[in-house]
Amino acid sequence: MNVWVDADSCPAAIKEILFRAAERKKIKLTLVANQFMQIPTSAYITFLKVASGLDVADNEIVKRLNPGDLVITNDIPLAAEVVGQGGFALNVRGELFSVENVGDRLSMRDFMDSLRASGQETGGPKPMSSKDRAIFANQLDTFLTRHAKDT
Repeated sequence: MNVWVDADSCPAAIKEILFRAAERKKIKLTLVANQFMQIPTSAYITFLKVASGLDVADNEIVKRLNPGDLVITNDIPLAAEVVGQGGFALNVRGELFSVENVGDRLSMRDFMDSLRASGQETGGPKPMSSKDRAIFANQLDTFLTRHAKDT
């Protein structure tokens, strides 16, 4: 199993949790972004720089994804593609996307986009809290533990 990170928009605190998990669980973690970022020296952690442009990192993740891989992303269309290809997607607040819920989340995202396009103020996501980080860390650990048992 590989863990892919849509790293351009991933908060630093979440990356730190992912770095520790990769080392602890000995799982390959690849950060994909269109700008260089520092990563720890590790046999398990790599960085893949892609060209700038709309969805370039997303497309690269989808191209390299294998069934059973985990993708860390807040991008719901990317999550839908990942789930559609037999992968798993987890957002930075600990929500695991599945075949059962990703369609509803994509519909809600599209609805909110249409509201914003019509000039409606919808507000943005609330800032990450320590509780959000703990939820993410717990969900990630649960997923990795469960997945390791399945392989």
